[in-house]
Amino acid sequence: MTDDGGRRGRFSGLVGLALTRLWKQATRTTSGRLVATVAGVALTIALLLLVTGIALALAGNGIAAADDADVRIAPTEETVVASVDGVEGVRLGATNENAESIRGQEEIDHASPVLVESARLEPSDGDESQIVLLVGVVPDDEPRTVAGLSTAALEPGDPHYADGAYDGPRAEELVLSETAAERFEGDPERLVRASDRSDRDIGFDVTAVEATEENHSVALVHLGDLQSLAGTESDGLADRVLVWGNSDAATAAGEDRYPDATVQQTAATNPAALFDDDLAFATSLIALVVGIGICASFITTTMGMTVEEDRQVLAVLEAIGFPAYSRLAVVGISTLATTLAGAVLGVGLGWLGILAVNRLVEATVAVAHPLFVPYAVGIALVSGLLAVPYPLVVAARTTVLDEVGR
Repeated sequence: MTDDGGRRGRFSGLVGLALTRLWKQATRTTSGRLVATVAGVALTIALLLLVTGIALALAGNGIAAADDADVRIAPTEETVVASVDGVEGVRLGATNENAESIRGQEEIDHASPVLVESARLEPSDGDESQIVLLVGVVPDDEPRTVAGLSTAALEPGDPHYADGAYDGPRAEELVLSETAAERFEGDPERLVRASDRSDRDIGFDVTAVEATEENHSVALVHLGDLQSLAGTESDGLADRVLVWGNSDAATAAGEDRYPDATVQQTAATNPAALFDDDLAFATSLIALVVGIGICASFITTTMGMTVEEDRQVLAVLEAIGFPAYSRLAVVGISTLATTLAGAVLGVGLGWLGILAVNRLVEATVAVAHPLFVPYAVGIALVSGLLAVPYPLVVAARTTVLDEVGR
């Protein structure tokens, strides 16, 4: 047998011995402390995943992104085509033309730019004005969900856009959320812009009032009407472009029209969204550091106590000829194996926790992603590696003479 083969054989033997010893500890001698270690790691990992899932949901969504589109096209920070960079958010340009081009692709059902602007509106009879988040969209013949509201009550098309001239008739239609409607007294049938008293024609007829999951004060209007209201019609600016249809075809069409933008299929939340949101990223980073600290502390304490209680077995191993590095290897493998068991349990608890929170609030406030599994296992193993020196020190101080004298 070669030296490499011999080393692999000895290591396999140590792994087998460590796992067998761990199993016997879990079922006979020190089960309580091992259960505490696994439970501590599992709960820490579960909470870490829950916080990360909430941060990811906040980073990738928001009321304006509560839609049923198959693909979202959004600007990246490097794609600066905003009208006023640093004052307004980064927006996509020429969205009307590009959305029309995308709509003409095969396997694409519909594509619409989405512009979000807040406006102060008041009932046409002059009652108190209120601030409403207006979301401009180009509806089609099929009901779509944008910003949590259905486009079914809006006439298909965007007549005011008029192929880029913005000289067509205004649609002047508005779908109001129940939360926004409750802010106006008397159930007004028409809302007008309160900040421009000289142009009473800029207004919207309320065509429907709908409930939203998020209970935000939001309203859907035709894109051309809102672009004229916001003054973004010259560059065709919009916050994003939504595409309905075959996801792969929509992705290809989006990447073709906006090669520098973020083209994301909505069926899978992209974890990279965390890096685009400073608050979400900071929250996740803090949760990561705290999680590693707590997890490592649990493992250090409980595994140190477990080794301390099992010193007689280590002395027996020394007496029958196990060298020091083999005994330490057994302790190290046992510690990491216990940590890994806690990580696997924590992934399951974290996933169930995300589902439970969403079910409890009846809305998607946290999302899970397959990458959470290697993420959680990696965090647990890092915690285990940080914690393992203490159990090794306890094991290294154990000698046959000490145990005979006890």
